[in-house]
Amino acid sequence: MTEAIYLEVSEKTETAKKAGRRVSVSGMLKFLGVSRSGYLAWLHHVPSDTEKRREAVKAKIQDIYDDSKQNYGAPKITVELRKTGEVISERTVGAYMRQMGIRAQWSKPWTITTKDSDFSTELQNILDEQFNPDRPNAVWCSDITYVWTIDGFVYLTSIMDLFSRKIISWTLSETLEVSCVIDTINKAKARRNIDQPLIIHSDRGSQYVAREYKKATDKYATQLFEESISMG
Repeated sequence: MTEAIYLEVSEKTETAKKAGRRVSVSGMLKFLGVSRSGYLAWLHHVPSDTEKRREAVKAKIQDIYDDSKQNYGAPKITVELRKTGEVISERTVGAYMRQMGIRAQWSKPWTITTKDSDFSTELQNILDEQFNPDRPNAVWCSDITYVWTIDGFVYLTSIMDLFSRKIISWTLSETLEVSCVIDTINKAKARRNIDQPLIIHSDRGSQYVAREYKKATDKYATQLFEESISMG
């Protein structure tokens, strides 16, 4: 929690400086109940080589995990890491995965049917690179990025309205749970009056193809449809 406060103070300070406004950092810190010395230590902290390597390995683990459609556990991910030259044990990979909040997903056995089961066709690019919508709340874009803190990396999930290029909601978390994405979308919905169809555009990361994410967005689409009918 303290790291999130430090991050918010830092962002507000930078915004004020760019706008040419004066801001009392000490006043903000006192109001938020955190120490100035702790904030200064956080600002000047330089990650060690060990910390940098650990987070770089975690980024590789996430990439391999996503590429496997969440099917790979520690044994297979360890094999893939070693192919890239990483010297790492399966036990360490497992520990990192637990810290990241990810694990191998059990896949239900399937048989070939007439329905195309190729992952590349499961999701469609509705946006089709049309990045200049003609109204607000026509297209939202969502992504997850890594942010360094004194205690290690945290994950920032954000929603941008493509019309204004403005971040309309964000969430910080210590893991990459799909619930963080859903929480961020719910925050954006609470701040905007949505009365027309909306596209939520993202990459194909594991969080955005998870069953929970699809259920949440499908429910929202149903609610929007029902509201549109009642308004008509």
